Amino acid sequence: MKMNDVRCEHACRETCAMLKRALRQEEDLIAFYQGVRSECDYPEVHALLDDLVKVHQDVSDLISGQLSAMHARGETLDGVMASFDPAGC
Repeated sequence: MKMNDVRCEHACRETCAMLKRALRQEEDLIAFYQGVRSECDYPEVHALLDDLVKVHQDVSDLISGQLSAMHARGETLDGVMASFDPAGC
């Protein structure tokens, strides 16, 4: 993937398209390394692949946490905005 292929939509509210794309790529890398690891019988390479799976799982978890925080913040803001909605009275 080239950097020119990545464009921010600048319309984030409860989520981020860029982070969702990054999460998908991390998940694809995890699946790739797990697949290669299952075929590998060389101990040192197997151990390296285990480490790579763990690193990318940690990154995936970090991105997922950020997306969850953005979603929660958006829902909170929606609740605050709804409390000022005169039609809701």
